[in-house]
Amino acid sequence: MNVPIILAEVGRSNQIELLYVISNATLEGKIIIVCLFLFSLVAWTVMIQKALEMRRATKLNLFFSAEFRTQTNVLAMFDRNLSVEGCPLFMVYLAGSKELDARLKGAAGEPRKKYVTLKGMEHVKRSLENTVAQQSLKLESGLILLAIAVSGAPFLGLLGTVWGVMSTFGHIAQQQNASLLAMAPGVSAALVTTVAGLLVAIPSMFGYNWLVHNLRVLTVELDNYAQELVSRIETEYLEEK
Repeated sequence: MNVPIILAEVGRSNQIELLYVISNATLEGKIIIVCLFLFSLVAWTVMIQKALEMRRATKLNLFFSAEFRTQTNVLAMFDRNLSVEGCPLFMVYLAGSKELDARLKGAAGEPRKKYVTLKGMEHVKRSLENTVAQQSLKLESGLILLAIAVSGAPFLGLLGTVWGVMSTFGHIAQQQNASLLAMAPGVSAALVTTVAGLLVAIPSMFGYNWLVHNLRVLTVELDNYAQELVSRIETEYLEEK
């Protein structure tokens, strides 16, 4: 018995069977299958792009955090004009440092003062909070497409199935032939849209949950870093009375 040949024949038979089922689908069913295929492409594109973006952000956050803790002064990296694209923590640091620098220099742009006022410190905190929110929204962008794929694809597939079954029964009623041979092609072609919807929704669901988990982790890191930055700024630049 030649097992590879048998497996190849089974695979070829399944492929031909799938093509046969799709070929018997109604025009509406084929349109829905094409739409689901496009949804699948969009979902996989979003998942891959966001996974790479979050992986890069996590790696850059680790490097930046280690470098930040080695600085003797909170504005040391800002004065060196460093730029770290794609690092959420750096964007928070940059926003806070710019606001702090502006409050220390004043509106006239004079040399930096030694201390910042309580009012100036409040402005720094608000700047940090706004930047944390902006970075969180940036990381979250695109996830709505996955949420739509998760919730919408099964219903779109179900619509194709119901429509296909309805069309099949209507065709059988017109022909007055209720045999299994007449029903099987139409019903199987109708069910393939549900399968297509699930094939879009299931990977999208796993990808969405994984990305949301990583997004929450990054958001917590941003909040914690903002609090750490505020603490260092207050320690170094807020005058004790």
